[in-house]
Amino acid sequence: MTITIMALLLPLLSCFGGSYARLHYHKPRHPEQRSGVISEGPVVDPPANTFDAAADNSSSDACVFDVRDFGAAGDGYTDDTESFLLAWRAACAADSGVLLVPSDGVFMITSTIFSGPCQPGLLFQVEGVLMPPGGPACWPKKDSKRQWLVFYRMDGMTLAGDGTIEGNGEEWWNLPCKPHRGPNGSTMPGPCYSPALIRFFMSSNLTIRDLSIQNSPQFHIKFDGCDGVLIQGLSINSPPLSPNTDGIHLEDTKYVGIYDTTISNGDDCISIGPGCADVDIQNVTCGPGHGISIGSLGNENSEACVSNITVRNSAIRNSDNGVRIKTWQGGSGSVSGILFDSVFMENVRNCIIVDQYYCLTKDCRNQTSAVHVTDVAYANIKGTYDVRAPAIHFACSDAVPCTNISMSEVELLPFEGELVEDPFCWNAYGEMQTMTIPPMDCLQDGNPETLHEGAGGLHQCLMM
Repeated sequence: MTITIMALLLPLLSCFGGSYARLHYHKPRHPEQRSGVISEGPVVDPPANTFDAAADNSSSDACVFDVRDFGAAGDGYTDDTESFLLAWRAACAADSGVLLVPSDGVFMITSTIFSGPCQPGLLFQVEGVLMPPGGPACWPKKDSKRQWLVFYRMDGMTLAGDGTIEGNGEEWWNLPCKPHRGPNGSTMPGPCYSPALIRFFMSSNLTIRDLSIQNSPQFHIKFDGCDGVLIQGLSINSPPLSPNTDGIHLEDTKYVGIYDTTISNGDDCISIGPGCADVDIQNVTCGPGHGISIGSLGNENSEACVSNITVRNSAIRNSDNGVRIKTWQGGSGSVSGILFDSVFMENVRNCIIVDQYYCLTKDCRNQTSAVHVTDVAYANIKGTYDVRAPAIHFACSDAVPCTNISMSEVELLPFEGELVEDPFCWNAYGEMQTMTIPPMDCLQDGNPETLHEGAGGLHQCLMM
């Protein structure tokens, strides 16, 4: 790749006091952000450095680093990785730097880690199409097959734009090690690595908004060890049968707001893993897919702590699950302070489900310890359900019952046909604040007389 020295110097000089005229870049305005402040749920303040704050600062000029100025071809098949890294280094070093992926190109880069820390106000703006190589056969052997676009040790970064991040996932979904993709509908033995499309790792005060993200090989966007995340206005899309394509996955991540986002995929719309707390989800539309899930938690006898999760004013359509909590036998810790309020269901199997016997094979054995599920409220959950499964399903641990479950204004009618099964409860305790549709008489009043020592998980989590 041949890049003239002047082409590299022009954007740098404009941002670091050179004699060339500064580039002027006016970010579009966006509707006012939500504060995330709600009653009876977590308080999630948007990160201090937000896209709107930058957009409203019209008196200052941003330093724009267009990847084409660093040699990117944008023709859809040339490897533009090195050009992106050069643009990243320049934008990272400038106050309010903007790495611009222009609208007139399709840019292909290989698995890349964009590392910080950077100067304040960095914006990674995608206006065109950004994508990885077109499947396992095209993936460089030296690159990780677990992740593609990684942002590491970032503080106050924004990823935004009107463009598309395209995952080229189809060939990954069709690997014979994927569920039912082998000969005669079999699943061949692994390993079966597929890259997560976008990953934020050990980062804080992040804003991700307005992008279209589609056809990921695995998770579309995931957050590991992050603190302070605002997600708004995303469109996430993959086919209903694309395996393991969770829309948004959180793990060891706290203070998160997810707003005004539409997700259609082949797995969980939003999945919340261990170590997550203070997550506020509002105005999210899911489906088809597997609904909004807390878990799975407690795999391989691990400890999991999840608390203060709120889902409000959202819709789930044509999905295998609605709002779900799933844990493995043998785990420890707790899930507590959960509120599902004003969620509309349309043709959903397992609209409300707690499954403490989650298992991917038939070989899982019942164990005495479990992640304690407690303080879970369901309010104003209405719509229709697929009668192939009960609308409400609480399967709680034999030794560690679910406690303090409350049900209010839950009205779920068959999407087609007639009621086949009544709601199911096993070892679940709580309060029926109003009558439900379908009628539910299996939730036990009050609290169990005794709890197995494994139920100390709530105390363990509070002490962390």
